[in-house]
Amino acid sequence: MSHPASPGRSGGVTALGIFFAAGAAISFVSTVALLFPGSVLEPIWRLNPRARAGFASMGAWAPVLLAVVSIACAAAAYGLWSGRRWGRRLAIMLITINLIGDTANVVLGTEPRALVGMPIAALLLLFLRPAVCRLQVALFLSI
Repeated sequence: MSHPASPGRSGGVTALGIFFAAGAAISFVSTVALLFPGSVLEPIWRLNPRARAGFASMGAWAPVLLAVVSIACAAAAYGLWSGRRWGRRLAIMLITINLIGDTANVVLGTEPRALVGMPIAALLLLFLRPAVCRLQVALFLSI
């Protein structure tokens, strides 16, 4: 027998909340790794050496940007998890920004693999459309 993630919160919203929480954690670890180069976190850049080079070219702004991303992802995770309307709006905003970035990377040829993220972001935006979320929030608040 399957049980919903939480009364009134769909499995999809729960999964998105976890996705944003993971994004918050990853961007936080990356922020710390940039602030303390050569630390125990340095090996994480083996996963994506181009990211390390790109952040290095941004200078002091890179950890600031990643800290903002971490805070925004954490807020979206909390907002989605707690059934807040602003959580859905923030999630839509963050996914839209990601979609714009993926599109720019593909068009400019800087990261052709970003093409994979474009349909995923579009599907997430479709899932987060207001009618579906309004029903989920109403169910969540009626408990």
